[in-house]
Amino acid sequence: MGLKGFVEGGAACVVAGSCTHPLDLIKVRMQLHGEAPPAPALAFPGGGAHHHHHHHLLQQQQPPRRPGPIAVCAQILRAEGPTGLLSGVSATMLRQTLYSTTCMGLYDTLKRRWERDDGGGGGPLPLHRKVAAGLFSGGVGAAVGNPADVAMVRMQADGRLPAAQRRNYRSVADAIVRMARDEGVCSLWRGSPLTVKRAMIVAASQLATYDQAKEAILARRGQGADGLATHVAAGLAAGLVAASASTPVDVVKTRVMNMKVVAGAPPPYSGALDCLIKTVRSEGAMALYKGFVPTVTRQGPFTIVLFVTLEQVRKLLKGVDF
Repeated sequence: MGLKGFVEGGAACVVAGSCTHPLDLIKVRMQLHGEAPPAPALAFPGGGAHHHHHHHLLQQQQPPRRPGPIAVCAQILRAEGPTGLLSGVSATMLRQTLYSTTCMGLYDTLKRRWERDDGGGGGPLPLHRKVAAGLFSGGVGAAVGNPADVAMVRMQADGRLPAAQRRNYRSVADAIVRMARDEGVCSLWRGSPLTVKRAMIVAASQLATYDQAKEAILARRGQGADGLATHVAAGLAAGLVAASASTPVDVVKTRVMNMKVVAGAPPPYSGALDCLIKTVRSEGAMALYKGFVPTVTRQGPFTIVLFVTLEQVRKLLKGVDF
């Protein structure tokens, strides 16, 4: 009993995640664009000279023009072929399975339990309760799925590095095993406070907006309108809200997860806040919305495919209980 919500959510998320994977890949590449390449650690032994030299470097390197999603896509196709757009798809499947199954299932369970506790009036939950359910289930789901998430970001980012620096993970399992072996088990949870924060923001904004929008449409149009058009409209609203709320956290998360830590050299970012400050300082505040267009183009279709699939799976399993 109670597993049904988990199965429904997981199935819908795997479908949606696989369909929109190329968009996600383009988003990751755009977010890493303009980030300073890892500096050779031992090149400047003198502190003062290093500082001066570094300053000089910064003046020479104006941040390059930001390529748009189409340009990034074309570049991936040229350099890595059509399969390049699917790099890391095995990690996406695993991440969706771990994260989304947990998240959607918990949200469903909490929502039902709270609706029951509210006196069984059967009325819809107030928005703040939905947001709370989303925050909680998103956070737990993200903690469970973080290893697959780190693996996914790294596999997606790999193709843009020169051959010598590539990590060349064969599959998501290979990535997770090698990270645990080479960088310690804790590296699998690198950036996890960020993943958890982002997931809480996404889950709360996405799930609560979807339910709220759907209820609003049905309240106006009557229960007969509970069809595809309503699901698409509510899904689109949920995607837009989620994308706007989560992009800044997402940019920082992508950069922290992808940073190369060289033994003996200080890491490029000491943490999320440091990454946030450095990014804004060197690339301006709008850099926090890097990859916003692909985030929306991905969150939109992703959310729509997700909720439409979810509603269909729910219809299929309507009489079944497990």
